[in-house]
Amino acid sequence: MPLNDTRPVPVEPRRTTELDSAEALRLLGSVPLGRVVFTRDALPTIRPVNHVLADGHIVIRTHEGAALTSHTRHNGSSGVVVAYEADAIDPDTHLGWSVVVTGFAELVTDEQELERYRTLLRPWVRQTMEYAVRIRPDLVSGILVTEADRAADA
Repeated sequence: MPLNDTRPVPVEPRRTTELDSAEALRLLGSVPLGRVVFTRDALPTIRPVNHVLADGHIVIRTHEGAALTSHTRHNGSSGVVVAYEADAIDPDTHLGWSVVVTGFAELVTDEQELERYRTLLRPWVRQTMEYAVRIRPDLVSGILVTEADRAADA
């Protein structure tokens, strides 16, 4: 195979195991990046963001012009339904985990909470992120991807 060949290297089949909510949230909290999924103009939109798990909620920082900021602002205290996904799957071995959380997102308006989140969570893009969005994890699912047990498959 030539050195510049970009075809994926085949791997053996993998086994997936469902994670309980507590373990799924623990794993999500162990990584700094994820993807938030929300609707924009009635279509799904996905944005990579960094996050922190604080008091059982997923918190991300946003800015004034962000679609998620205005979307949560316009829906007030009722919040908007979003999905949040984070994972750690090795691209070579295909081993790891993936977690998806669905819940309501709301704009954080309390100045003390905002200051706390500004301390806990540094934006990874060069932009002023003066807002924070808190996601309440109502539905949590996750999978662990491991090597298949050959004896069980025989």
